[in-house]
Amino acid sequence: MESVTLDALDRRLIHALQLDGRLPFSRIAAAVGVPERTVARRYHRLRSRLALRVVGLVDGRRTGMLDWVVRVRCAPEAVETLAVLLARREDTSWIAPLVGGTELTCMIRTPPPGDDGRRPFFEQLARTAGVREVGAACVLRPVAGVGGWAGRMDALGEAEQRLLLPPRAAPVAPVGPVAPVGPVGPVDPTEAVPVLSPADSALLRALSQDGRADLGRLAAASGCSESTVRRRIGQLRDAGVLAFEVEIDPALFGYPIEALLWLDVPPAGLRAVAEALAGHQQVAFAALTTGPSSVFVMVECRSVSGLHAYVTDELAALHGITRIESAVTQRRTKRAGPLPAPLAEKRTGAPSGRATAQ
Repeated sequence: MESVTLDALDRRLIHALQLDGRLPFSRIAAAVGVPERTVARRYHRLRSRLALRVVGLVDGRRTGMLDWVVRVRCAPEAVETLAVLLARREDTSWIAPLVGGTELTCMIRTPPPGDDGRRPFFEQLARTAGVREVGAACVLRPVAGVGGWAGRMDALGEAEQRLLLPPRAAPVAPVGPVAPVGPVGPVDPTEAVPVLSPADSALLRALSQDGRADLGRLAAASGCSESTVRRRIGQLRDAGVLAFEVEIDPALFGYPIEALLWLDVPPAGLRAVAEALAGHQQVAFAALTTGPSSVFVMVECRSVSGLHAYVTDELAALHGITRIESAVTQRRTKRAGPLPAPLAEKRTGAPSGRATAQ
């Protein structure tokens, strides 16, 4: 990826796209007071340099799927190969080798447990050469970071945001920097799971590659007319099935240190801790999960000392946290959406190995 530096207009564009990834350039231009061609040129410059991408994401909870935070401990020589193999899968996201060289984390989406005659993904992963231990925590409910990380949502004023969003509309976005698990709040278990047609699935797959793809391309991909595609996107968004996420490296905003935290919180303290995390500037995402730790948190910091201050000041001030485990990510092998074609081609030539997480 070419070196990229964001200026004030870039940040305002990114904020606008996080509010609604399919906003027309004309509306963004009118809100920020620059020509439409300038906004379009800025977007295409960032996208062509692989610095920015809008992706359409499906809320797994509303389609009967489960999202998991997965930790894999493995031999040092297996980390890179395993990361690449996992990145090629359609059901993975947010893959990150951790500093230290013997562990990686990712998000994986699976059907509910059941005897379907196939070997479960986690069993496959545990049997992969070089893998020593696999831990999986099911995401029960996102509690912070919904609608976008606050660190990239401060470039537009309230008046500009009102120009961009329809009356009474709220930002439609997934849960910050992880697999899309829907807006804060439980999904009604009695609510019928939406039935997605083959055309819907093709449409959603195209949007996962490019959330701003034009109606012509989406119509060709789904086999529907442009008017049907426009209407169906609106229906899927209104139903909470489809949302849009802006993929961009937090380092471009001056936050090069990304840390993952696992918090032990007794049940009585979960509500207070969750409400506090939702107001922390550093938190890109947090969720209640199963597993040894009941809360998973991803934070973005300007420096290691900033991470230290966050843990010892803000987290230490919260009553109910009995233990904190932390790890710093080395890099992101994959973010929310499928690998862009240039990256996928590049990573095809990654070091070969015997890992077989298929």
